[in-house]
Amino acid sequence: MPINNLSTWTHDHIFDQSNPLAERSTRLVMWITAAMMVVEISAGWWFNSMALLADGWHMSSHAVAIGLSAFAYASARRYAMDARFAFGTWKIEILGGFASAIFLLGVAALMVFGSAERILAPQAIQYKEAIAIAVLGLLVNIACALILGKAHHHDHAHGHAHGHDHGAHQDLNLKSAYIHVIADAATSVLAIVALLGGWLYGWSWMDPVMGLLGALLVAVWAKGLIGDTGRVLLDREMDHPVVEEIREVVEASGAAASITRVTDLHVWRVGKNVYSCALSLVTQDASLTPDRVRACIAVHEEVVHATIEIHHLPAVAG
Repeated sequence: MPINNLSTWTHDHIFDQSNPLAERSTRLVMWITAAMMVVEISAGWWFNSMALLADGWHMSSHAVAIGLSAFAYASARRYAMDARFAFGTWKIEILGGFASAIFLLGVAALMVFGSAERILAPQAIQYKEAIAIAVLGLLVNIACALILGKAHHHDHAHGHAHGHDHGAHQDLNLKSAYIHVIADAATSVLAIVALLGGWLYGWSWMDPVMGLLGALLVAVWAKGLIGDTGRVLLDREMDHPVVEEIREVVEASGAAASITRVTDLHVWRVGKNVYSCALSLVTQDASLTPDRVRACIAVHEEVVHATIEIHHLPAVAG
């Protein structure tokens, strides 16, 4: 069973499809979050409010995580033309999203610890001041969500314009920053509800209970983000529809009277909307060449690099 040919092929394609708006938006949100963090910590110290101090330090972790997302964008752009990165620098952004998700889990753990501490040792809360700052924090988070939402909409429109399954190719680094902002907004809403309950009805227990509920919500979001980014970092793509599409089109590339089968196929993502593949096939079609196979694969524009190995089998009568 001789090997007819072993060849590689790549389009003239730039693997990294950066989103400058996402980078600028993430950097802006980082500075806004950091400024709000300073306000909350200062107000907590001035009003002697542990609730505001805790929320300020909690926001600091979000500022660091969002800053990490901005750093990932900058690094990916800086090294985009570095030949040492075989398939570009897109996975730097994914790594940033993964690290940001880990930060989210840390935030959830701190919220659980702080809430448990307040259940065991309740503290006096200056409700009016705390509510005012919490409302301000919520407004800031809404503004940040709108900024990142605009960048997300641009990314979403870009994916559809190129005919991609956007649900599988979303900007996970941008998503991680967006989740941090939404998580902070959600905890602000829970904090406002708890503070109003304590101020109006004396339900001081609501503060730590809402803290636990918020921690659970943040942990669920973090788990989902870790799954999405981890799948890309570990190249777990063999259940993606494009894999079967490649298999079907390659096996149909041989002559009608012959048998052509893919014996080995590996597909992995090398960019937000693009894939690479390595495949081996056996065929009874003596005229089948890598050029014909790659011409068939070319109908799938998202496959930008392929390594093809063909083994020819002797034709069997009947």
